[in-house]
Amino acid sequence: MRRRTFLRTGTALAGGSLLTGCLDSLGFEKRSAWRDPPRVKNRPAAVYHPAYMEGMKMYGMGTDGDLRFALMYSYPHRFWNVTGQSNSKVVVQPDDTLHMMVSTWDAKTETTIPADVQLTIEKGGKTVDKRAPWPMLSQNMGFHYGDNVSLDGDGSYSATVRVGSVGVRRTGSLASRLSDGASATIDFEFDTDQIYDVEYREFGEKQGSRDALDPMSMTVPVGRAPAPASLPGTLVGTKSSGDAKFVVTVIEGENRFADDGKSYLAVSPRTPYNRIVLPRMSLSMELLRNGTTVSKGTLTPALDAALDTHYGAPVGDVRSGDTLRISVDSPPQLARHDGYETAFMEMPPMEFTV
Repeated sequence: MRRRTFLRTGTALAGGSLLTGCLDSLGFEKRSAWRDPPRVKNRPAAVYHPAYMEGMKMYGMGTDGDLRFALMYSYPHRFWNVTGQSNSKVVVQPDDTLHMMVSTWDAKTETTIPADVQLTIEKGGKTVDKRAPWPMLSQNMGFHYGDNVSLDGDGSYSATVRVGSVGVRRTGSLASRLSDGASATIDFEFDTDQIYDVEYREFGEKQGSRDALDPMSMTVPVGRAPAPASLPGTLVGTKSSGDAKFVVTVIEGENRFADDGKSYLAVSPRTPYNRIVLPRMSLSMELLRNGTTVSKGTLTPALDAALDTHYGAPVGDVRSGDTLRISVDSPPQLARHDGYETAFMEMPPMEFTV
């Protein structure tokens, strides 16, 4: 049965979740099945429920010092790379074998780590693939690193994941750790038939709605930002820009974030439904009092166990009635899977009243 015929039949039989199962069980032709998955028409410039969901499976985990790594896989699939203010679609190539995903996190705090990742895949002592996987957002995987890769047939492989020092500013329990690089080698067996056992699901009424899939549970942190009420300091408020949520808090008095008794302004951006962190942005701020600027500057990317990935800056006194203007100078430089590719691009400034 041809794939298109099967999809039309499935559409006639169901209204909500159209198709559920693995590719083999659904009768799809191998290899061609992932080339042209359904795509939502009239996508909003926001997070939306995708037309389909591809599951994922685990190859293994590794640990080096305080860092933990996970290696996972799914079908090869399209995604969008972001450069500056624009994005471009990456399509599946004929020799793509699978979509490989890497997660890295601090073993003590389970904080996901935004760092530069290198992935080397070997078979029989020979390198078959070496690359820097893209930092990515996916609705069922959260924040991770991934790319479509080409393997050399079935057999035994080893994947070495390396990260350099964590480049962002670190505070609290992370300040004295994660300063050195780390790596882990994970052995795995590749069997082509395993790919077609990964879950595949298509949706009817939900697709295109302002909603998102729940992240899959695989004992791997997905990069979920803290709930606003649990952030340290005094909560200023939450605003939206480009469909991202920006939570602002001010930590006053002596604190671990700022010197000389200054307050610390922290901005925590996250996705609107599952609170997934949004690293690799450029933000700036301006604090105004009675229409006069009293403080302005860049918000520095930072990592803290209580604030997670955020952007912050020391400020002088912050008074009730002050106006805080947050500007997004560059949107998240993250590759995106379906459901995220149209969001977090056009991001106008936001104003908060303290």
